[in-house]
Amino acid sequence: MADRTETEKRNLAEELAAAVRGEVSFAAADRALMTMDASNYRRVPTAVVAPRDAEDVAAALRVCRDHGVPVVPRGAGTSIAGQATGVGVVLDFTRHMRRIVSLDAAARTAVVQPGVILDDLRAAAGKHGLTFGPDPSTHSRCTLGGMIGNNSCGSHSVAWGTTADSVRELELLTYGGEQVRAGRGTGPTGAPTGLPPRLRDGVKALVDGELALLRTGYPDLPRRISGYALDALLPEAGTDLARALTGSEGTLGVLTEATVRLVETPAARALAVLGYPDEGAAVEAAHTLLPHRPMTVEGMAADLVGSAAGLPKGGAWLFVEMGGASPGEATARAEALCRAAAADGATDHALVTDPAGQRALWRIREDASGAASRLPDDGGTARASGAERGGEAWPGWEDCAVPPARLGPYLRDFRALLAQHGLRGTPYGHFGDGCIHVRIDFDLLTGPGIRRFREFSYDLGELVVAHGGSLSGEHGDGQARAELLPKMYGPELVGLFERFKSLWDPAAGLNPGMLVRPARLDENLRFELLPKRPVPVEFGYPHDDGDFSAAVRRCVGVAKCRNAATGPGSADVMCPSFRATGEERHSTRGRARLLHEMLAGEVITDGWQSPEVHEALDLCLSCKGCRSDCPVGVDMATYKAEFLHHHYEGRRRPAAHYSMGRLPQWLHAAAPAAPALNVLARTPLAAVGKRLGGIAPERPIPRLATETFTRWWWRRRKTAAPGAPAGRTVVLWPDTFTNHLSPEVGRSAVRVLEDAGLRPLLPPTAPLRPAGAVALPRRHRPLCCGLTYVSTGQLDRARAVMRRTVDTLDPLLRGGRPLVVLEPSCAAALRTDLPELLSDDPRAARLADSVRTFAQALEELAPDWRPPRLDRPVAGQTHCHQHAVLGDAAEQRLRERAGLTGSLSGGCCGLAGNFGFERGHYDISVACAEDQLLPAVRESPDGAEILADGFSCRTQLAQLGDRPGRHLAEVLAEALGEEDA
Repeated sequence: MADRTETEKRNLAEELAAAVRGEVSFAAADRALMTMDASNYRRVPTAVVAPRDAEDVAAALRVCRDHGVPVVPRGAGTSIAGQATGVGVVLDFTRHMRRIVSLDAAARTAVVQPGVILDDLRAAAGKHGLTFGPDPSTHSRCTLGGMIGNNSCGSHSVAWGTTADSVRELELLTYGGEQVRAGRGTGPTGAPTGLPPRLRDGVKALVDGELALLRTGYPDLPRRISGYALDALLPEAGTDLARALTGSEGTLGVLTEATVRLVETPAARALAVLGYPDEGAAVEAAHTLLPHRPMTVEGMAADLVGSAAGLPKGGAWLFVEMGGASPGEATARAEALCRAAAADGATDHALVTDPAGQRALWRIREDASGAASRLPDDGGTARASGAERGGEAWPGWEDCAVPPARLGPYLRDFRALLAQHGLRGTPYGHFGDGCIHVRIDFDLLTGPGIRRFREFSYDLGELVVAHGGSLSGEHGDGQARAELLPKMYGPELVGLFERFKSLWDPAAGLNPGMLVRPARLDENLRFELLPKRPVPVEFGYPHDDGDFSAAVRRCVGVAKCRNAATGPGSADVMCPSFRATGEERHSTRGRARLLHEMLAGEVITDGWQSPEVHEALDLCLSCKGCRSDCPVGVDMATYKAEFLHHHYEGRRRPAAHYSMGRLPQWLHAAAPAAPALNVLARTPLAAVGKRLGGIAPERPIPRLATETFTRWWWRRRKTAAPGAPAGRTVVLWPDTFTNHLSPEVGRSAVRVLEDAGLRPLLPPTAPLRPAGAVALPRRHRPLCCGLTYVSTGQLDRARAVMRRTVDTLDPLLRGGRPLVVLEPSCAAALRTDLPELLSDDPRAARLADSVRTFAQALEELAPDWRPPRLDRPVAGQTHCHQHAVLGDAAEQRLRERAGLTGSLSGGCCGLAGNFGFERGHYDISVACAEDQLLPAVRESPDGAEILADGFSCRTQLAQLGDRPGRHLAEVLAEALGEEDA
């Protein structure tokens, strides 16, 4: 609608708003969120409509038809061929039309709306021992409507087939407003049932006139997804109209409801991971396992998984799942398969029967679509071929499929073709079905690179066809492959596709440019409008060559951040604000999309001053969860800090940036008056202070320590007996939160470290000395990791604070002396933010390398120390920054050695430093705490130790719960017994 007048757009907006009860938006932010899916393509819609029901869909279609505006149905936007992008009006089914209408366990069917998340259906069916068979790796966020549109498959397709095998009946609306109820079978005239007369007669005439072509024009293979499945309309196929419409990518009708088949899930499963010497051996073995009736035969090679834990020896692996009526039967079947595999070339195997172990291994496979997007640097080979950055890899040839027995020869030819074009890729996927996923390091930023992309695509299309395969084996054709359909089907059958499209959609109003009469595969690329040169930024972005655009490009749209829940036993953090709001703009992907559009400058036009980007980032907790949980390592906390720096450069900041962003300064200045300030914080004056400081009125002000940790330390040293304690010296970091707000954590840590035979020392800094106090060392300006400045985007101040910290600490840390940091958020800042802001200073990297958590220091430096036995259960939460940056393996092992049993929850506490204290964030902060932390504590047994190493986590528990949390150091110190203060 770019060429339409503003009057026409206004009229469209008014008529849609009057006709549709759901949300109608022409806002730049909402349109920007829908410009891309998980493909290489980008189109800018005119509007986004979130229909509440089928009546809303009909109303939206009527208005769009009257205005000649195209319509694009969209689910979770995880499509990889571009079919979830488009101009005109996007129908977003994820907001309202996500109801499971009914579930008939006896008939093993369910009736669902198009926006139902696959995992929600699986959870509902699981109560009856049933499941929905197809399960793509995006099962936690993809919708049934999207799966039906693409004819999705997943890991269990060798057992349960594609989505088309699980569809019984579809209710659709055509662009012309006709209602369709598509099922299987014919009426008295031999025409499909459930169609209005025009379509009924037209479909029958088309099929009757092309019987020979329909019977001979399709290859016979399990993963044939490309094109329209018109052969399903043959009489011998049962005239299955629902099957024929599955995989039509929203080009024929808009789905409003579907009846789907459910299958019985095995009572028990055993996962056999088979190791092979190399990829070729695994590929050749895959189809030979099918006679054992496995549920999955998934393949991966070492160049994708690297050193992932839990895998048996080998250079490539097959993930083969076996089911059974009992654990014994499933295990026996898996053991028999392992023996057969060993006789046929498998070098090793791992047999996993416990669900947690299976989930951990399946996560390696499910994250592959993101992990494959970042290839390791090969020393310049890829860049020499024309790609600007050899680490970036893209979809486009994500899922070709060949007959399973042909997979080995095909993959060898595929590897040779990659080499011929100077490209790299990492194949993985559904080896048992002959379907290969791969992301390739195309250069889609320059003219020569795009020409190479096109030439390779044509060559690969011919290779797939030569092996009897399908251009698409799972994700559909969209724009990525539809141009090449004549290679696979020939012009006559492709012409029949066009006639079928014209019959259903004569006005070409549904998802134009997809599948039939497509745009060229090298048009509408999403990188076209991005800056050609790196934009000036503050952080170093070491993994993206210092290029902020490349950092933003990391988001390829797989949308793991849209998981509505982290799931049982999961330690994932990403993305707490999306789980609290359910809105795309508050997901990591949504924010990355808005930053992409900000850099492109077409929809979001205000650059760093963009209110749309600012609004989306406002609810980012800077939890850093995406840094570890996102398969491609998007780091939204860093991007947010970067944006805030530029957004407020030379401008007045929000009050909270001055009050909490500069918290270390205020706390240092306030230390001498802590008792008086604590009294004032409990009077009506506190409300005035909170209002002036931009602090949420619901939040109590934390008490200040009347004796800071550093004051206690220097007083203790002054009064200690002569003679330094023996043991290896460690530098103990007196972070702002421990020093001024919870000095008991620091005192406890000293007690434990000394009991373990270590000698903790503090850097040379101290607070002001009140009159009459014990003589202390000369006052220094307080050291700081810079965390609060970073989280509020005050990066110039952060850099100055960090530089002073490096100047002070570098002499102390030479020779490998460790820096022990008790506050996880400060440890993460020192480990990542500091070296990325001081990327020009080699000392920053040395400091970052020296950082150890409390448990890491004990494990590494006092391996023979035996902690006191506590023998009680634990509950609480692993700090989100610790999860994302530092890992908590050492903490888990320390808890086990101390007899603290059980695991801590994942997620984020919701306070997240300054976030939960800022005015306007309280409700979201509470919702995040209620996601995992507070329920885990409430459900813990009496006598459980509530652990929370982060000050924010402890504060959230204290303010919202009735069971306070403690740092692990406090718990261990208490067990060791009191020490003289």
